[in-house]
Amino acid sequence: MKTPTALCLAAISAVASAAETAEGVLDLTRPEAYADQPVPAYINRDNTPPGNPITDLGATLGRVLFYDKRLSRNDSISCSSCHQQEHAFSDLAIASTGVAGTTGRHSMRLVNSRFAAERRFFWDERAVTLEDQTTRPIQDHVEMGFSGADGDPGFADLVDKLSSIEEYQVLFTAVYGDEGVTEQRVQQSLAQFIRSIQSFDSKYDEGRTIVGNDGPPFPNFTPAENRGKQLFLAPPGQGAGCAGCHRPPEFDIDPNSGNNGVVGSFSGGNDFAVTRSPSLRDLVDENGAPHGGFMHTAQFATLAQVINHYNAIPAVVTGLDRRLTRPGGPGQPPQPQRLNLTVQERGDLEAFLETLTGSSIYTDPKWSDPYGADGLLSLVVLPSEGLGIQFAGSGASRGLTVRMTGVPNVDYVFQWSNQLDSWNSFPVTADPNGNVVVAIPAPEGQPNGFYRFAYEPEAAE
Repeated sequence: MKTPTALCLAAISAVASAAETAEGVLDLTRPEAYADQPVPAYINRDNTPPGNPITDLGATLGRVLFYDKRLSRNDSISCSSCHQQEHAFSDLAIASTGVAGTTGRHSMRLVNSRFAAERRFFWDERAVTLEDQTTRPIQDHVEMGFSGADGDPGFADLVDKLSSIEEYQVLFTAVYGDEGVTEQRVQQSLAQFIRSIQSFDSKYDEGRTIVGNDGPPFPNFTPAENRGKQLFLAPPGQGAGCAGCHRPPEFDIDPNSGNNGVVGSFSGGNDFAVTRSPSLRDLVDENGAPHGGFMHTAQFATLAQVINHYNAIPAVVTGLDRRLTRPGGPGQPPQPQRLNLTVQERGDLEAFLETLTGSSIYTDPKWSDPYGADGLLSLVVLPSEGLGIQFAGSGASRGLTVRMTGVPNVDYVFQWSNQLDSWNSFPVTADPNGNVVVAIPAPEGQPNGFYRFAYEPEAAE
């Protein structure tokens, strides 16, 4: 059974203070709620593997890694450089800038990556899981430069680099129980963070909750939005047939899809391998502005241009999805799709697609940069789970001993508070076995103080 003081210490997770919410402070006693975010009951697709469920601490570590430029060869590029929160984790640039040039395809939006039947990732599906995908850009010569080829260091060199950074020793110990940095742990943490990025507060979600299914008109929609919804759902001949590949309510891509007839390449020639797409949610921001160009080539600047493409597919190309064709004449091969949508119908369809945009994804702190304005973490407050707290003696000799398992020979800060409005602190160093032990007086009049350990990254000192 926990002592009263241990219970009070756990209560820190429910109490905020100015110091704990300061810029650059990562408080692991009360991490952001990544694991138990509300998901609408009508959302059923989920590609989370059994071996890597989202955890609050794991996703927090993933967030730190996602925003850390030290994961690139020259400390200039992070995952967030190409996947920016304010753009639904995409990039306004046609091709994103890496350490040795620009990317071969436009940066895909990461919104709702978890909520898809498709378990493969990248435009060409070359990564078999999200975990596999997360470290591919790091190991790309152009993107982040730990390729192990063309004069680049390899991923093992990145493991050595992160292992030598004391704050990562502390963070990996907090999350995994020891300071070991491995590619699998990096993949798992990054994947947990990316899967946590979700958007279910759109106008569409409001209407879907009210009505209970996609068919009837949504009472919160305009007439144009409801007409556009019906066009999206209805098959060609009656509508646009979009739902055949981009299946509501997740609006993920059908895993059996072919390419969509956009087969250009930044390097010239044809790219027939693109059969994956992100969710259609948050195609545009709350003001209707696109998050960069559409398609892997970013060649369409507006939703209207995207709709025009599907309204009249230019040609039947290698690997074109069969649903984007129509029968040819007797003895003739299939012909490209012609939906013959009117100007009003195309406008209605665009109006519906704009209802899939949410709001919290762009501002929620749990997905934001955890570093301060100086690009550093200033304080890491360590988890309270596993602390050993013991009283001894009475009266003037009453004492308190607090124990924690940390990283051998690393300097920590022990902090205590009576009311959580301010913290007293002093330094303490882990012994060669990683044991951190603090013994202080505990006056009879202060039986229920709050106690914690923290770590101040060396670079911030």
